[in-house]
Amino acid sequence: MKSNIEIIRNFIASWSNLNAGELANYFTDDGCYHNMPAKPVRGKENVEQFISMFLHNWTETTWEIIHIAENENAVFCERLDKTKTKAGNVDLPCFGVFEMEGGKIKEWRDYFDMNTFINAMNSAEA
Repeated sequence: MKSNIEIIRNFIASWSNLNAGELANYFTDDGCYHNMPAKPVRGKENVEQFISMFLHNWTETTWEIIHIAENENAVFCERLDKTKTKAGNVDLPCFGVFEMEGGKIKEWRDYFDMNTFINAMNSAEA
C-alpha cells in the first residue's frame, strides 16, 4: 500500500493531465476540497464539477513540489502551480493540507493569494 505522501505526490502530478474525473477519484466519496478563498466543496461528484469548472480554461499545468511532509493522516505540501490558461499564465505559490483516510483525500485545504491569480489574468487581458 502506498504511503499518504506518495498518494499526494501522484495526485499533484495528475493535475498535468487536466482530467477532473481522474483528480476526483483521489477523494473519498464524502471528501472535501476547500480552496480557501472560496466555500468548501463536499462530495466526490461536487469536487469533480468544481475542478472541471476551472480546468476548462486551462491549457497546461505543472505543479512543482517545494516541500512536502507527512504527520499521521495529514500531508503538508508547499507548491508552485505553473498554469497556462486561455486568458493568461500564472505561477501561483500554494500550500495544501491533505487529511487522508484509507488512501484517499478526506479533506484538502489549499491556501494561496487570490490576488496573484487575478493580477496575472488581468495583466494578460491588458
